[in-house]
Amino acid sequence: MVDMATSHQTVLKRSGIARTLNVAQSFGLFWVLIALCAVAIYLSPSFLQIGNLMNVGRQVALFGIVSIGMTFVILTRGIDLSVGSIVGVVAVSSAMLLSAGVPIPAVIGLGLVMGVVLGGINGIGVVVFNMPPFIMTLGTLVMGRGIVMTIANGEPQNLGDATDAFYFLGGGFLLGVPVPIWIFAGVAIIAFIVLRSTAFGRQVYAVGSNAEAARLAGIKVGAVLMSVYVISGALAALTALITISRLTVGEPTAGTNLELEAIAIVVIGGTSLFGGEGTIIGTVIGAAIIVVIANILNLLGISPFTQQIVKGAIIIAAVMFEVYRHRQRA
Repeated sequence: MVDMATSHQTVLKRSGIARTLNVAQSFGLFWVLIALCAVAIYLSPSFLQIGNLMNVGRQVALFGIVSIGMTFVILTRGIDLSVGSIVGVVAVSSAMLLSAGVPIPAVIGLGLVMGVVLGGINGIGVVVFNMPPFIMTLGTLVMGRGIVMTIANGEPQNLGDATDAFYFLGGGFLLGVPVPIWIFAGVAIIAFIVLRSTAFGRQVYAVGSNAEAARLAGIKVGAVLMSVYVISGALAALTALITISRLTVGEPTAGTNLELEAIAIVVIGGTSLFGGEGTIIGTVIGAAIIVVIANILNLLGISPFTQQIVKGAIIIAAVMFEVYRHRQRA
């Protein structure tokens, strides 16, 4: 019994050291972000216009919320390719419910429950049926897209009479700041506290560092894995609700390729694809870096097709760097 307790303490202590190192790395990323902003200002003075900065903030919020969920999953050495499909399913379903006259609070609650259920399905596949996360979430990605196209018949869904009232969630302002930024800040603060200061957060890092050692130390690995997929699904659903509020329509294509954006943000933010390393601070900065780069390309009038090439190159470079770093430590 003493040996198990000692092992538990050792696993959690190692994860604590890793978290401290990752915080230091996040400060380095912060200076990268500052440099990018300086480049943006030099290339296009309109970068500092209030309207542009508000748009940047909204984009960071939307990408950041879903990326925080992805951070929890990747910290456990998993992956969630279904977040884009979850956004699509929740966006269209919520729009249809609003159009049918369902009260806004009920729609928000049902939308989040849908995210939790869809995330839970991923968790069941990974934990109960021992499916590789990549295969399980790839399957739900494809199924989700099929479901959303079926229920929407491939057509955008309007919000009906709730359009104006629901707009505040994604397009409104609070104290002069876009509401999505406040929501993102709240999600980021809660996630930071959970990962840094709770037993569950320490267990997430421990499972990602070495699942078998965590199991031997008495950590309920299955429960931790189930929880991170539920968190990812719930935050994807929250992103969907903000999206349809801002666009005032539920697009069947909502969230397409969002999973790739989220993975890129998480990896750029310093979270290891091999699990056990990463911070919410890094993910927040990673989201800002990706959005600022995209904004620079937009301000310079770069073709959206060319932007896809740049984003793909960034993803490849980030993963290559992560693989190199992992090999150096091995």
